[in-house]
Amino acid sequence: MGNGMTDAVHGRSMAAPETQTTEVSHKKSLIVVFLCWLAIFAEGYDVGVLGAVLPSLSTYENWSLTPMQLGAFGAYTVFGMLLGGIAIGTLSDLYGRKPMFLFCLALFGICMVIAASAPTPTIFGISRFVAGLGLGGIIPVAAALTIEYSPSSRKSFNYGLMYSGYSLGILASALVGRGMLEEHGWRPVVLIGAFPLLLLPVMMALLPESLDFLVRRRRTGKARSTAERFGITVPAKATEKMEVPSWRAVLREIFSRENAFATACFWVALFMGLLLVYGLAQWLPQIMRSAGYDLGNSLLFLAVFSFTSAIGGIVLGQWADKFGVRLTVTLSYLLGAVGIAALSIQGSIWFNYLVVAVAGFGTVSASLILTGYLASYLSPQARATGTGWALSFSRIGALLGPLLGGYIASLEVNPNWNFYIFAVIALIAAFATALIPRKA
Repeated sequence: MGNGMTDAVHGRSMAAPETQTTEVSHKKSLIVVFLCWLAIFAEGYDVGVLGAVLPSLSTYENWSLTPMQLGAFGAYTVFGMLLGGIAIGTLSDLYGRKPMFLFCLALFGICMVIAASAPTPTIFGISRFVAGLGLGGIIPVAAALTIEYSPSSRKSFNYGLMYSGYSLGILASALVGRGMLEEHGWRPVVLIGAFPLLLLPVMMALLPESLDFLVRRRRTGKARSTAERFGITVPAKATEKMEVPSWRAVLREIFSRENAFATACFWVALFMGLLLVYGLAQWLPQIMRSAGYDLGNSLLFLAVFSFTSAIGGIVLGQWADKFGVRLTVTLSYLLGAVGIAALSIQGSIWFNYLVVAVAGFGTVSASLILTGYLASYLSPQARATGTGWALSFSRIGALLGPLLGGYIASLEVNPNWNFYIFAVIALIAAFATALIPRKA
Protein backbone atom coordinates (compact mmCIF):
# COMPACT_ATOMS: atom_id res chain seq x y z
CA MET A 1 0.00 0.00 0.00
CA GLY A 2 2.72 2.13 1.09
CA ASN A 3 4.55 1.81 -2.00
CA GLY A 4 1.60 2.05 -4.24
CA MET A 5 -0.01 5.19 -2.72
CA THR A 6 3.09 7.29 -2.05
CA ASP A 7 4.73 7.27 -5.44
CA ALA A 8 2.09 9.66 -6.79
CA VAL A 9 2.98 12.79 -4.91
CA HIS A 10 6.06 13.59 -6.96
CA GLY A 11 4.71 12.69 -10.43
CA ARG A 12 6.49 14.77 -13.03
CA SER A 13 3.29 15.90 -14.69
CA MET A 14 2.39 18.08 -11.73
CA ALA A 15 3.89 20.87 -13.80
CA ALA A 16 1.34 20.14 -16.49
CA PRO A 17 -1.31 22.65 -15.36
CA GLU A 18 1.05 25.34 -16.70
CA THR A 19 0.10 24.11 -20.16
CA GLN A 20 -3.53 25.08 -19.67
CA THR A 21 -5.24 28.41 -20.07
CA THR A 22 -8.74 27.08 -19.55
CA GLU A 23 -9.67 24.79 -16.67
CA VAL A 24 -10.77 21.30 -17.55
CA SER A 25 -14.32 20.76 -16.31
CA HIS A 26 -14.80 18.65 -13.20
CA LYS A 27 -17.20 16.37 -15.06
CA LYS A 28 -14.68 15.63 -17.81
CA SER A 29 -11.85 15.21 -15.32
CA LEU A 30 -13.82 12.40 -13.69
CA ILE A 31 -13.35 10.30 -16.85
CA VAL A 32 -9.59 10.25 -16.24
CA VAL A 33 -10.05 9.85 -12.48
CA PHE A 34 -12.34 6.84 -12.97
CA LEU A 35 -10.02 5.11 -15.45
CA CYS A 36 -7.03 5.66 -13.17
CA TRP A 37 -9.14 4.54 -10.20
CA LEU A 38 -9.82 1.24 -11.99
CA ALA A 39 -6.09 0.69 -12.52
CA ILE A 40 -5.25 1.55 -8.91
CA PHE A 41 -8.11 -0.68 -7.71
CA ALA A 42 -6.60 -3.53 -9.76
CA GLU A 43 -3.23 -2.78 -8.20
CA GLY A 44 -4.71 -2.82 -4.71
CA TYR A 45 -6.30 -6.20 -5.43
CA ASP A 46 -2.99 -7.55 -6.70
CA VAL A 47 -1.12 -6.33 -3.62
CA GLY A 48 -3.82 -7.50 -1.21
CA VAL A 49 -4.47 -10.89 -2.76
CA LEU A 50 -1.27 -12.36 -1.37
CA GLY A 51 -2.36 -11.53 2.16
CA ALA A 52 -5.80 -12.96 1.40
CA VAL A 53 -4.49 -16.31 0.12
CA LEU A 54 -1.58 -16.61 2.56
CA PRO A 55 -3.49 -18.79 5.06
CA SER A 56 -4.35 -21.16 2.20
CA LEU A 57 -0.81 -21.12 0.77
CA SER A 58 0.65 -21.87 4.20
CA THR A 59 -1.26 -25.18 4.29
CA TYR A 60 -0.92 -26.03 0.58
CA GLU A 61 0.51 -29.54 0.80
CA ASN A 62 1.89 -29.63 -2.75
CA TRP A 63 4.41 -26.89 -1.92
CA SER A 64 4.98 -27.16 1.88
CA LEU A 65 6.12 -23.55 2.18
CA THR A 66 7.97 -22.18 5.22
CA PRO A 67 6.98 -18.82 6.79
CA MET A 68 10.11 -17.20 5.34
CA GLN A 69 9.21 -18.42 1.84
CA LEU A 70 5.72 -16.97 2.25
CA GLY A 71 7.20 -13.65 3.33
CA ALA A 72 9.57 -13.69 0.36
CA PHE A 73 6.64 -13.73 -2.09
CA GLY A 74 5.60 -10.30 -0.86
CA ALA A 75 9.19 -9.06 -0.93
CA TYR A 76 9.55 -10.15 -4.57
CA THR A 77 6.55 -8.02 -5.50
CA VAL A 78 7.83 -4.95 -3.69
CA PHE A 79 11.31 -5.32 -5.20
CA GLY A 80 9.73 -5.49 -8.64
CA MET A 81 7.73 -2.35 -7.84
CA LEU A 82 10.90 -0.56 -6.81
CA LEU A 83 12.56 -1.31 -10.16
CA GLY A 84 9.37 -0.81 -12.16
CA GLY A 85 8.74 2.65 -10.76
CA ILE A 86 12.18 3.81 -11.90
CA ALA A 87 12.13 2.08 -15.32
CA ILE A 88 8.55 2.86 -16.32
CA GLY A 89 8.85 6.45 -15.11
CA THR A 90 11.82 6.96 -17.42
CA LEU A 91 10.21 5.16 -20.37
CA SER A 92 7.00 7.18 -19.99
CA ASP A 93 9.02 10.34 -20.55
CA LEU A 94 10.41 8.84 -23.75
CA TYR A 95 7.39 7.04 -25.21
CA GLY A 96 4.40 8.58 -23.45
CA ARG A 97 2.40 7.92 -20.31
CA LYS A 98 -0.53 6.19 -21.99
CA PRO A 99 1.50 3.42 -23.76
CA MET A 100 3.39 2.67 -20.54
CA PHE A 101 0.16 2.70 -18.55
CA LEU A 102 -1.42 0.13 -20.89
CA PHE A 103 1.76 -1.94 -20.94
CA CYS A 104 1.86 -2.09 -17.12
CA LEU A 105 -1.80 -3.13 -16.90
CA ALA A 106 -1.23 -5.90 -19.42
CA LEU A 107 1.98 -7.03 -17.72
CA PHE A 108 0.61 -7.56 -14.23
CA GLY A 109 -2.68 -8.94 -15.62
CA ILE A 110 -0.78 -11.64 -17.52
CA CYS A 111 1.37 -12.33 -14.46
CA MET A 112 -1.75 -12.95 -12.38
CA VAL A 113 -2.78 -15.64 -14.87
CA ILE A 114 0.68 -17.22 -14.60
CA ALA A 115 0.67 -17.03 -10.79
CA ALA A 116 -2.79 -18.62 -10.60
CA SER A 117 -1.61 -21.59 -12.66
CA ALA A 118 1.96 -21.77 -11.31
CA PRO A 119 3.10 -25.41 -10.95
CA THR A 120 5.93 -24.56 -8.53
CA PRO A 121 6.74 -21.92 -5.90
CA THR A 122 9.60 -20.72 -8.12
CA ILE A 123 7.24 -19.89 -11.00
CA PHE A 124 4.87 -18.23 -8.55
CA GLY A 125 7.68 -16.10 -7.11
CA ILE A 126 8.98 -15.06 -10.54
CA SER A 127 5.50 -14.07 -11.66
CA ARG A 128 5.12 -11.96 -8.50
CA PHE A 129 8.38 -10.16 -9.22
CA VAL A 130 7.48 -9.43 -12.86
CA ALA A 131 4.00 -8.31 -11.79
CA GLY A 132 5.72 -5.89 -9.43
CA LEU A 133 7.47 -4.25 -12.39
CA GLY A 134 4.06 -3.36 -13.84
CA LEU A 135 2.58 -2.40 -10.49
CA GLY A 136 5.43 0.01 -9.79
CA GLY A 137 4.88 1.75 -13.11
CA ILE A 138 1.11 2.14 -12.79
CA ILE A 139 1.20 4.30 -9.66
CA PRO A 140 3.18 7.36 -10.82
CA VAL A 141 1.58 7.41 -14.28
CA ALA A 142 -1.97 7.19 -12.92
CA ALA A 143 -1.25 9.93 -10.41
CA ALA A 144 0.37 12.19 -13.00
CA LEU A 145 -2.59 11.88 -15.37
CA THR A 146 -5.08 12.49 -12.55
CA ILE A 147 -3.28 15.62 -11.42
CA GLU A 148 -2.87 16.92 -14.96
CA TYR A 149 -6.50 16.43 -16.01
CA SER A 150 -8.05 17.88 -12.85
CA PRO A 151 -9.20 21.48 -12.31
CA SER A 152 -7.11 23.41 -9.79
CA SER A 153 -9.93 23.53 -7.28
CA ARG A 154 -10.36 19.74 -7.40
CA LYS A 155 -6.81 18.38 -7.58
CA SER A 156 -6.61 17.22 -3.95
CA PHE A 157 -10.14 15.84 -4.04
CA ASN A 158 -9.54 13.96 -7.31
CA TYR A 159 -6.18 12.70 -6.04
CA GLY A 160 -7.74 11.30 -2.87
CA LEU A 161 -10.70 9.87 -4.80
CA MET A 162 -8.41 8.13 -7.29
CA TYR A 163 -6.21 6.66 -4.55
CA SER A 164 -9.18 5.29 -2.62
CA GLY A 165 -9.11 2.56 -5.25
CA TYR A 166 -5.94 1.14 -3.70
CA SER A 167 -7.43 0.41 -0.28
CA LEU A 168 -10.73 -0.70 -1.82
CA GLY A 169 -8.82 -3.11 -4.07
CA ILE A 170 -7.25 -4.69 -1.00
CA LEU A 171 -10.72 -4.80 0.58
CA ALA A 172 -12.05 -6.60 -2.51
CA SER A 173 -9.28 -9.19 -2.35
CA ALA A 174 -10.16 -9.93 1.27
CA LEU A 175 -13.88 -10.29 0.48
CA VAL A 176 -13.23 -12.47 -2.57
CA GLY A 177 -10.89 -14.63 -0.51
CA ARG A 178 -13.49 -15.01 2.22
CA GLY A 179 -16.11 -16.06 -0.32
CA MET A 180 -14.00 -18.47 -2.37
CA LEU A 181 -10.97 -19.79 -0.47
CA GLU A 182 -12.56 -22.52 1.59
CA GLU A 183 -14.50 -24.03 -1.30
CA HIS A 184 -12.29 -23.32 -4.33
CA GLY A 185 -8.77 -22.80 -2.98
CA TRP A 186 -6.32 -19.98 -3.64
CA ARG A 187 -5.87 -20.25 -7.42
CA PRO A 188 -9.25 -18.76 -8.51
CA VAL A 189 -8.81 -15.90 -6.03
CA VAL A 190 -5.49 -15.01 -7.67
CA LEU A 191 -6.90 -15.47 -11.18
CA ILE A 192 -9.58 -12.84 -10.60
CA GLY A 193 -6.73 -10.35 -10.31
CA ALA A 194 -6.21 -10.70 -14.08
CA PHE A 195 -9.34 -8.65 -14.79
CA PRO A 196 -7.26 -5.60 -15.94
CA LEU A 197 -6.81 -7.49 -19.22
CA LEU A 198 -10.53 -6.93 -19.86
CA LEU A 199 -10.11 -3.20 -19.25
CA LEU A 200 -7.43 -2.66 -21.89
CA PRO A 201 -9.80 -1.89 -24.83
CA VAL A 202 -11.70 0.67 -22.72
CA MET A 203 -8.47 2.27 -21.49
CA MET A 204 -7.09 2.41 -25.01
CA ALA A 205 -10.21 4.19 -26.29
CA LEU A 206 -10.90 6.64 -23.47
CA LEU A 207 -7.68 7.40 -21.61
CA PRO A 208 -5.91 10.54 -22.93
CA GLU A 209 -2.18 10.91 -23.39
CA SER A 210 -0.50 13.45 -21.14
CA LEU A 211 -1.04 16.88 -22.70
CA ASP A 212 2.26 17.96 -21.19
CA PHE A 213 4.05 15.07 -22.96
CA LEU A 214 2.40 15.83 -26.32
CA VAL A 215 3.30 19.50 -26.16
CA ARG A 216 6.90 18.87 -25.18
CA ARG A 217 7.28 16.37 -28.01
CA ARG A 218 5.86 18.94 -30.49
CA ARG A 219 2.95 16.63 -31.38
CA THR A 220 0.78 19.68 -31.95
CA GLY A 221 -2.11 18.07 -33.77
CA LYS A 222 -2.64 15.39 -31.14
CA ALA A 223 -2.23 17.96 -28.38
CA ARG A 224 -4.92 20.17 -29.88
CA SER A 225 -7.40 17.33 -30.39
CA THR A 226 -6.85 16.15 -26.82
CA ALA A 227 -7.21 19.69 -25.49
CA GLU A 228 -10.45 20.19 -27.42
CA ARG A 229 -11.84 16.96 -26.02
CA PHE A 230 -11.37 18.27 -22.47
CA GLY A 231 -12.21 21.88 -23.22
CA ILE A 232 -8.74 23.31 -22.60
CA THR A 233 -6.23 25.22 -24.71
CA VAL A 234 -2.47 24.97 -25.07
CA PRO A 235 -0.49 28.22 -25.00
CA ALA A 236 2.72 28.66 -26.97
CA LYS A 237 4.83 29.08 -23.85
CA ALA A 238 4.10 25.48 -22.91
CA THR A 239 6.58 24.35 -25.55
CA GLU A 240 9.48 25.97 -23.74
CA LYS A 241 11.95 23.64 -22.07
CA MET A 242 11.86 23.58 -18.28
CA GLU A 243 15.18 24.14 -16.59
CA VAL A 244 16.20 21.19 -14.46
CA PRO A 245 18.81 21.80 -11.74
CA SER A 246 21.76 19.44 -11.58
CA TRP A 247 21.37 16.44 -9.34
CA ARG A 248 24.39 17.59 -7.33
CA ALA A 249 22.71 20.91 -6.54
CA VAL A 250 19.51 19.12 -5.52
CA LEU A 251 21.32 16.70 -3.24
CA ARG A 252 23.28 19.53 -1.67
CA GLU A 253 19.99 21.16 -0.71
CA ILE A 254 18.37 17.96 0.60
CA PHE A 255 21.35 17.18 2.81
CA SER A 256 22.33 20.76 3.63
CA ARG A 257 22.88 21.80 7.23
CA GLU A 258 19.41 23.38 7.27
CA ASN A 259 17.57 20.35 5.85
CA ALA A 260 19.62 17.27 6.82
CA PHE A 261 17.82 16.65 10.12
CA ALA A 262 14.39 17.08 8.56
CA THR A 263 15.41 14.75 5.73
CA ALA A 264 16.46 12.08 8.25
CA CYS A 265 13.16 12.43 10.13
CA PHE A 266 11.08 12.11 6.96
CA TRP A 267 13.08 9.10 5.78
CA VAL A 268 12.80 7.23 9.08
CA ALA A 269 9.08 7.94 9.43
CA LEU A 270 8.28 6.85 5.86
CA PHE A 271 10.50 3.78 6.14
CA MET A 272 8.69 2.65 9.29
CA GLY A 273 5.30 3.60 7.87
CA LEU A 274 5.67 1.44 4.75
CA LEU A 275 7.26 -1.41 6.70
CA LEU A 276 4.17 -1.35 8.89
CA VAL A 277 1.67 -1.10 6.04
CA TYR A 278 3.15 -3.86 3.88
CA GLY A 279 3.87 -6.14 6.82
CA LEU A 280 0.31 -5.93 8.15
CA ALA A 281 -1.35 -6.09 4.72
CA GLN A 282 0.33 -9.42 3.97
CA TRP A 283 0.35 -11.07 7.38
CA LEU A 284 -2.76 -9.81 9.21
CA PRO A 285 -5.09 -12.68 8.11
CA GLN A 286 -2.46 -15.30 8.98
CA ILE A 287 -1.68 -13.66 12.33
CA MET A 288 -5.36 -13.59 13.27
CA ARG A 289 -5.79 -17.19 12.19
CA SER A 290 -2.84 -18.18 14.39
CA ALA A 291 -4.58 -16.34 17.22
CA GLY A 292 -7.51 -18.75 16.91
CA TYR A 293 -9.93 -17.16 14.43
CA ASP A 294 -11.35 -19.14 11.52
CA LEU A 295 -10.40 -18.33 7.93
CA GLY A 296 -13.50 -16.26 7.15
CA ASN A 297 -13.13 -13.96 10.15
CA SER A 298 -9.36 -13.69 9.62
CA LEU A 299 -9.98 -12.33 6.12
CA LEU A 300 -12.62 -9.93 7.41
CA PHE A 301 -9.94 -8.35 9.60
CA LEU A 302 -8.01 -7.46 6.43
CA ALA A 303 -11.21 -6.11 4.87
CA VAL A 304 -11.89 -3.85 7.86
CA PHE A 305 -8.25 -2.70 7.91
CA SER A 306 -8.43 -1.73 4.23
CA PHE A 307 -11.84 -0.07 4.37
CA THR A 308 -10.95 2.20 7.28
CA SER A 309 -7.64 3.14 5.65
CA ALA A 310 -9.59 4.34 2.58
CA ILE A 311 -11.78 6.52 4.80
CA GLY A 312 -8.74 7.70 6.74
CA GLY A 313 -7.13 9.27 3.70
CA ILE A 314 -10.05 11.67 3.29
CA VAL A 315 -10.61 12.42 6.98
CA LEU A 316 -6.95 12.87 7.91
CA GLY A 317 -6.45 15.14 4.91
CA GLN A 318 -9.16 17.46 6.21
CA TRP A 319 -7.71 17.37 9.74
CA ALA A 320 -4.22 18.09 8.41
CA ASP A 321 -5.50 21.22 6.65
CA LYS A 322 -7.17 22.37 9.85
CA PHE A 323 -4.70 21.38 12.60
CA GLY A 324 -1.40 21.01 10.75
CA VAL A 325 0.17 18.05 8.98
CA ARG A 326 2.89 17.23 11.50
CA LEU A 327 0.52 17.09 14.47
CA THR A 328 -2.11 15.12 12.54
CA VAL A 329 0.33 12.50 11.23
CA THR A 330 2.06 12.11 14.61
CA LEU A 331 -1.24 11.51 16.41
CA SER A 332 -2.37 9.22 13.59
CA TYR A 333 0.67 6.95 13.96
CA LEU A 334 0.16 6.95 17.75
CA LEU A 335 -3.47 5.97 17.26
CA GLY A 336 -2.37 3.19 14.91
CA ALA A 337 0.13 1.93 17.50
CA VAL A 338 -2.62 1.77 20.13
CA GLY A 339 -4.91 -0.13 17.74
CA ILE A 340 -2.22 -2.65 16.82
CA ALA A 341 -1.16 -3.23 20.44
CA ALA A 342 -4.81 -3.63 21.49
CA LEU A 343 -5.13 -6.64 19.17
CA SER A 344 -3.14 -8.60 21.76
CA ILE A 345 -6.08 -8.27 24.16
CA GLN A 346 -8.35 -11.30 24.15
CA GLY A 347 -11.62 -9.45 23.68
CA SER A 348 -14.75 -10.18 21.68
CA ILE A 349 -14.54 -10.38 17.90
CA TRP A 350 -16.34 -7.04 17.65
CA PHE A 351 -13.74 -5.45 19.90
CA ASN A 352 -11.00 -6.78 17.63
CA TYR A 353 -12.80 -5.48 14.54
CA LEU A 354 -12.85 -2.06 16.23
CA VAL A 355 -9.13 -2.02 17.02
CA VAL A 356 -8.24 -3.31 13.54
CA ALA A 357 -10.28 -0.41 12.16
CA VAL A 358 -8.30 1.98 14.38
CA ALA A 359 -5.03 0.43 13.15
CA GLY A 360 -6.00 0.82 9.50
CA PHE A 361 -7.26 4.36 10.01
CA GLY A 362 -4.10 5.41 11.82
CA THR A 363 -1.32 3.87 9.72
CA VAL A 364 -1.96 3.67 5.96
CA SER A 365 -3.39 7.16 5.59
CA ALA A 366 -0.66 8.70 7.73
CA SER A 367 2.04 7.55 5.32
CA LEU A 368 0.17 9.05 2.35
CA ILE A 369 -0.28 12.43 4.04
CA LEU A 370 3.31 12.45 5.28
CA THR A 371 4.59 12.03 1.72
CA GLY A 372 2.51 15.00 0.62
CA TYR A 373 3.97 17.00 3.52
CA LEU A 374 7.49 16.14 2.36
CA ALA A 375 6.73 17.29 -1.18
CA SER A 376 5.49 20.66 0.10
CA TYR A 377 8.34 20.94 2.63
CA LEU A 378 11.07 20.93 -0.04
CA SER A 379 11.78 23.84 -2.36
CA PRO A 380 10.39 23.48 -5.92
CA GLN A 381 13.73 22.67 -7.55
CA ALA A 382 14.40 19.83 -5.08
CA ARG A 383 10.82 18.59 -4.68
CA ALA A 384 10.71 15.74 -7.18
CA THR A 385 14.19 14.40 -6.47
CA GLY A 386 13.92 14.83 -2.69
CA THR A 387 10.58 13.03 -2.54
CA GLY A 388 11.82 10.36 -4.94
CA TRP A 389 14.89 9.62 -2.82
CA ALA A 390 12.76 9.42 0.33
CA LEU A 391 10.35 7.02 -1.34
CA SER A 392 13.15 4.86 -2.71
CA PHE A 393 14.50 4.55 0.83
CA SER A 394 11.04 3.85 2.25
CA ARG A 395 10.50 1.07 -0.29
CA ILE A 396 13.23 -0.83 1.53
CA GLY A 397 10.87 -0.76 4.51
CA ALA A 398 8.06 -2.03 2.26
CA LEU A 399 10.42 -4.78 1.12
CA LEU A 400 11.28 -5.79 4.69
CA GLY A 401 7.70 -5.71 6.01
CA PRO A 402 6.61 -9.09 4.56
CA LEU A 403 9.98 -10.62 5.51
CA LEU A 404 9.62 -9.38 9.10
CA GLY A 405 6.21 -11.02 9.36
CA GLY A 406 7.68 -14.23 7.99
CA TYR A 407 10.57 -14.11 10.44
CA ILE A 408 8.27 -13.62 13.44
CA ALA A 409 6.11 -16.53 12.25
CA SER A 410 9.19 -18.74 11.85
CA LEU A 411 10.10 -18.20 15.52
CA GLU A 412 6.85 -19.95 16.55
CA VAL A 413 6.30 -17.46 19.37
CA ASN A 414 2.98 -16.25 20.74
CA PRO A 415 1.06 -14.38 17.96
CA ASN A 416 0.89 -11.35 20.26
CA TRP A 417 4.55 -10.66 19.51
CA ASN A 418 3.47 -9.61 16.02
CA PHE A 419 1.29 -6.90 17.53
CA TYR A 420 3.95 -5.73 19.97
CA ILE A 421 6.63 -5.41 17.28
CA PHE A 422 4.40 -3.67 14.75
CA ALA A 423 3.12 -1.30 17.45
CA VAL A 424 6.70 -0.31 18.29
CA ILE A 425 7.31 0.37 14.58
CA ALA A 426 4.29 2.71 14.55
CA LEU A 427 5.65 4.48 17.65
CA ILE A 428 9.01 5.05 15.93
CA ALA A 429 7.19 6.53 12.91
CA ALA A 430 5.24 8.85 15.23
CA PHE A 431 8.39 9.94 17.08
CA ALA A 432 10.29 10.66 13.85
CA THR A 433 7.35 12.69 12.51
CA ALA A 434 7.11 14.73 15.71
CA LEU A 435 10.82 15.65 15.40
CA ILE A 436 10.45 17.19 11.91
CA PRO A 437 11.44 20.86 12.34
CA ARG A 438 8.93 23.54 11.43
CA LYS A 439 9.62 24.99 8.00
CA ALA A 440 10.82 28.59 8.22
